[in-house]
Amino acid sequence: MKTIFKAGQLLIVVMILFSCKSHTPKDLAKENIIPKPTKLVATGSSFELTDKTTIYVEDDDMLIRPIGNYLADLIKPATGFKIEVKGVKQSEFKKGICLGLTENNVDLGEEGYKLSIDENKIVLKAYQPAGLFRGVQTIRQLFPARIESNKLQDGPWEIASGTIEDAPQYGFRGAMLDVCRHFFGVEDVKRFIDLIATYKMNILHLHLTDDQGWRIEIKSWPNLTAHGGSTQVGGGEGGFYTQEQYVEIVKYAQDRFITVIPEIDMPGHTNAALASYAELNADNKVRELYTGTDVGFSTLATDKAITYKFIDDVIRELTALTPGPYIHIGGDESHVTAKDDYVVFINKVQDIVNAHGKQMIGWADIAAGSLKENSLAQFWQTKPDNALNAVKQNVKIIMSPAAKAYMDIQYDTLCPLGLHWSGYIEVDKAYNWTLESNVKGISKENIVGIEAPLWTETIETIDDVEFMVFPRLLGYAEIGWSSNTNKSWDEYKVRLGNQKSRFEFMGINYYKSALVPWVDEVIIEK
Repeated sequence: MKTIFKAGQLLIVVMILFSCKSHTPKDLAKENIIPKPTKLVATGSSFELTDKTTIYVEDDDMLIRPIGNYLADLIKPATGFKIEVKGVKQSEFKKGICLGLTENNVDLGEEGYKLSIDENKIVLKAYQPAGLFRGVQTIRQLFPARIESNKLQDGPWEIASGTIEDAPQYGFRGAMLDVCRHFFGVEDVKRFIDLIATYKMNILHLHLTDDQGWRIEIKSWPNLTAHGGSTQVGGGEGGFYTQEQYVEIVKYAQDRFITVIPEIDMPGHTNAALASYAELNADNKVRELYTGTDVGFSTLATDKAITYKFIDDVIRELTALTPGPYIHIGGDESHVTAKDDYVVFINKVQDIVNAHGKQMIGWADIAAGSLKENSLAQFWQTKPDNALNAVKQNVKIIMSPAAKAYMDIQYDTLCPLGLHWSGYIEVDKAYNWTLESNVKGISKENIVGIEAPLWTETIETIDDVEFMVFPRLLGYAEIGWSSNTNKSWDEYKVRLGNQKSRFEFMGINYYKSALVPWVDEVIIEK
């Protein structure tokens, strides 16, 4: 017997069937977001991404369309969904994912965002594009960890509903990669950029020159890389970035709202330059290339005009390639430079950097000079005297204490990589401190943020890099971003432990600290 539905009856049946589609109850407050958001309200339901979902860009804003494309590209490998990105008027948006800028969110600053998730849509708003990009990293962490896979995975692709309002407490949150002691190619640096971007960091400090190698092409002084870049610690072949490759790295970082800060270390840590050009030495004799790990034995000739011509040329070429506001001039461990000569040198180099339209950063040793208030001093020593001297000159501080924030320091006595001259830094020690209480006399108003350096005397491969960086980097990211209110290692370590599957889908070679309760993601079949 045939059952015949009239048009109206059929419509009712379809509507009933459609309305029966259930949304999985999920608790946004139980998600393991790092860094921890400022404000979060859970509403108990979920949004499901499907192959029909569209990413919308309000008013088809060309400033933020690349962020929509970034999100679509991020989603595609694991889901197989070819998510369309298209423009929409705010009044017409009803369903899907929408990214938009609004002047009403000026209080969020450069990197803050508001995220609203319900059963039908995700709305991400910010005052600036950087805020949208940071918000996308939160959306990313709300999806199941398998969203990070580069191979097709089973769904469902649900995220918990609710609202998040978030902004960083510090505007400078970075990591440093030393490419001098051991050289890392362009693809390795891009990998590093992607990893730090995942956890909302916004600075990549590239340590480009040292005793063991000169890693950036300077066209007016070509032997710096032809000879000075030809080796590394242990005597390997070394390497360098052409200016085109450096620009490629800078652009890749810029697309992820990360500022590259190049460092040309001087007047010490300069043996690669001294081996390349005799005239940079006080005695006009070239030095031998160096492949060891000692420090403090080299210095530029600080009283020769050619030295400052050299520095001006280097800063001029580097400035032309670097859109960010900073040039880092090192300045640390210049043990064989006479103190008076060192002071004169720092003052002159500061003027050169400023003359090229950049702000000078140096390790806090530079506070021996007469610093201008637009310079920054990077605290690293156990003794804070230099940093305190910088503060007295109204200079802001980047916090990078070696005993807490150096990522090349070993986790413990059994760690196969790294050094331990400043002790050991297990994952709890990396997290259990605050920037503003680290040094007596240096308060929040004196600090621009945090940077976690990775020196590479013992680090030879990108796997080595990841092992020393992860999972400590996440703690540094949270220290720089999140409020200290109710800060707790016991609470944080649970969120960190739940990153296990995400790390593994991302292919990260991480240190499995026994202090962290590592947990595999549970996949619930729908």
